[in-house]
Amino acid sequence: MSDVRVTVQRDSEREERVVTTGTTAADLFQGERSIVAARVAGELKDLTYALADGDEVEPVEITSEDGLNILRHSAAHVMAQAVQELFPEAKLGIGPPIKDGFYYDFDVEKPFHPDDLKRIEKKMQEIQKRGQKFARRAVSDEAAREELADEPYKLELIGLKGSAADAAEGASAEVGAGELTIYDNLDAKTGELCWKDLCRGPHLPSTRHIPVFKLMRSAAAYWRGSEKNPQLQRIYGTAWPTKDELKAYLDFLAEAEKRDHRKLGAELDLFSVPEQIGSGLAVFHPKGGIVRRVMEDYSRRRHEEEGYEFVYTPHATKGKLFETSGHLDWYADGMYPPMQLDEGVDYYLKPMNCPMHNLIFDARGRSYRELPLRLFEFGTVYRYEKSGVVHGLTRARGFTQDDAHIYCTREQMADELDRTLTFVLNLLRDYGLDDFYLELSTKDPEKFVGSDEVWEEATETLRQVADKQGLPLVPDPGGAAFYGPKISVQTKDAIGRTWQMSTIQLDFNLPERFDLEYTAADGSKQRPVMIHRALFGSIERFFAVLLEHYAGAFPAWLAPVQATCIPIGDAHVPYLADFVKEAKAKGLRLEVDASSDRMQKKIRNAQKAKVPFMILAGDDDLAAGAVSFRYRDGSQENGIPKEEALAKLLDVVERRAQI
Repeated sequence: MSDVRVTVQRDSEREERVVTTGTTAADLFQGERSIVAARVAGELKDLTYALADGDEVEPVEITSEDGLNILRHSAAHVMAQAVQELFPEAKLGIGPPIKDGFYYDFDVEKPFHPDDLKRIEKKMQEIQKRGQKFARRAVSDEAAREELADEPYKLELIGLKGSAADAAEGASAEVGAGELTIYDNLDAKTGELCWKDLCRGPHLPSTRHIPVFKLMRSAAAYWRGSEKNPQLQRIYGTAWPTKDELKAYLDFLAEAEKRDHRKLGAELDLFSVPEQIGSGLAVFHPKGGIVRRVMEDYSRRRHEEEGYEFVYTPHATKGKLFETSGHLDWYADGMYPPMQLDEGVDYYLKPMNCPMHNLIFDARGRSYRELPLRLFEFGTVYRYEKSGVVHGLTRARGFTQDDAHIYCTREQMADELDRTLTFVLNLLRDYGLDDFYLELSTKDPEKFVGSDEVWEEATETLRQVADKQGLPLVPDPGGAAFYGPKISVQTKDAIGRTWQMSTIQLDFNLPERFDLEYTAADGSKQRPVMIHRALFGSIERFFAVLLEHYAGAFPAWLAPVQATCIPIGDAHVPYLADFVKEAKAKGLRLEVDASSDRMQKKIRNAQKAKVPFMILAGDDDLAAGAVSFRYRDGSQENGIPKEEALAKLLDVVERRAQI
């Protein structure tokens, strides 16, 4: 045996180690059960990997992002083995780890029933306790095809490697790049083969290293995400390092379910998506309309203060406009099919507002004195989302963007971007969101227009602007639109979920495609820089985010009903009706519950409707010209003069207090 020199990297600490030939990563980290894999020269390896001279080795903890993915990928294999033991006819699709869990797709005769999931989970527990070893082996394409001859979907994957695998939904977890590998599940005692799967790995040492898991649900899913392919059955599960973490996750899901905007939208009578209109096309009911109008009105006022000018554009346009913008080259799959009008001319429902705003800029000659020109519109757009991804108001087919396009000089660009991002963040804070980080989306090398030099300048400018905010900046390689890089504002809601909010895109290319010009101070014609900015993203989606963030209990300034007035008896209704009349004259939104329900029932109804305040009145209040003021938390102030109660309501609303 000869010596093997390796370097162990733990965070910022480096340790030189000398081991013997044949030493594995498992030997190197013996006794450290939390370590489930190793990263060698930047590549993830199983713990069975035999160390080579000069290797730089980093331990992978099960609690790290890579460790969780390995845990969940291993759990997906156990689930697939359990399914094939219970349903021998099932054919295997793909089974990658995903955020907070995993899934596996199967071709089976009929959809899985909830009782089937219980049986599968019980079988998984049996496999887990057996402690089967995950054993990796490299195979040739020919050998893989021979071994997996009965698995048609695996045979299709064998031909996918590198970028082809990355492009196919979940396929990179199966084949990746380079050599093909198969993972065998081996009996812990006899070493006999129990099951196998085409997979790039790595995996946990054995099934016994999977601490806890739970199957969540099943759903239909098209093979490789294409509607042209067969529909398979997908089972979702989750796996965690400890029982406490699993419980915390399940509690989080239960809370998220309570806050689901679709559920709250129906319970609070805010909006609906009628089947007669179509998937992804919502209508707002009167109470939802109030919330939306208040959101929009406040946004309009703030935009006016920031020097934006309001424009309006139509919902449909000739296709030539989107040929000029490039959308028909790069975005046609996301657009509704054309309507043929005017003797065969193609018209499209607009997916974007920016081409029309360019026409407004170009409607007459522009001077440098007009720049920056900030055009703003609540513009409704239409995008043909696949039916499988449409989700309430957060992923819709028709929605209204609070869309702005800013035209400025090259010299104004950095300051305007800084001003825009500051404005965006402050306005989001006004709506009660305050936990942010930024994401910088850079060029997709396969999908862009313009020169590399222009992209580099635009990207670096955005990076510098983002850094000035003092917020975390996360890279998003390849995530930009085809015409320019962007900054996305990501925010966390009340239960810690991350939502993408505003986007700011820097664009040198559309002004070129539309031949936009302004007259500079020296009389020369110059090309403006264009900044695309959607603050809410869409009104509908922002409405849904706020609805879930507040769990339906909007702060008083946004609430459709700011206070419900509850009479102790019928004789007190006229008194409260007068109070409501005074409140409405001051712009407040109050209503009287004059129903025949008992007072306690009226209070419960107001609580269920998540009304911020209740105003109660009885004989003593009438005699004193006062009311009782009840808060959401159940606390109450009695005998408040009517004028003081109105002033209190006005103060809360005008301050946009988060109560």
